[in-house]
Amino acid sequence: MTFRNYDRPTGAETPMVSNDGLGFVRSQLGFEPDEKQAWLIEERRHRVLLNCTRQWGKSTVTAARAVWEAWSKPESLTVVVTPSARQSAEFLRKAKNFVRRLKAPVKGDGDNPISLELPNHSRIIGLPGNEFTVRGFSGVSLLVIDEAAAVSDVLFNTVKPMLAVGNGDLWIMSTPLGKRGFFYQEWMSDRKWDRISVKATECDRISHEFLEEQRQAMTPEWFGQEYMCEFKDLRGGLFERGLVERAITKDVLDLEW
Repeated sequence: MTFRNYDRPTGAETPMVSNDGLGFVRSQLGFEPDEKQAWLIEERRHRVLLNCTRQWGKSTVTAARAVWEAWSKPESLTVVVTPSARQSAEFLRKAKNFVRRLKAPVKGDGDNPISLELPNHSRIIGLPGNEFTVRGFSGVSLLVIDEAAAVSDVLFNTVKPMLAVGNGDLWIMSTPLGKRGFFYQEWMSDRKWDRISVKATECDRISHEFLEEQRQAMTPEWFGQEYMCEFKDLRGGLFERGLVERAITKDVLDLEW
């Protein structure tokens, strides 16, 4: 993966529509991304899988990306799905803080309790992790699934059709939580994604002292998941997932009756 260096844009005193995502979040939102965060938002990425440590700032950088989407595409719809309404509301809070930096009014859309509508009539809507209450949205420009390892496969399959008409962008991000679920399956698949992985040891904002403290306080499995982007077998299973997968074959002859 190749990264490029950017100078902070100067002289941009008023918000304006821009196809330069990195320039927008720096000059208009006042957010200075690190190298990998900058790679994520320097251009519009269609399919993104983000596997990262806790406290790297995945929700913050994605909220900045969502605001850029809404600001630069009038009347667009961004949908954020998380395991709970509280988590969706926290994501929207980050987005609202960025909108305030644009000196734009912060208000809901009048229909959805967790929502944000911009002056250009673009909307960002946060949904809880319930497949029975997320239906009804279409023409989604950007679909974000946060804490994806804790989102059910049923919910994932329920929200994907939101992208069908406009072929919108899909961003899936999480810290690992066992070798199961769509997040693990997609990460291990050979399907086309922009994949990015960020370990705690690669994040300057997390100190070495803190990581050592956590390493000593946690089991190796939990430390590997929370901070090192490792997919570990969940304890309590009768067999390891790898053992089960090796026992499965598709080379089975049809039975003749």
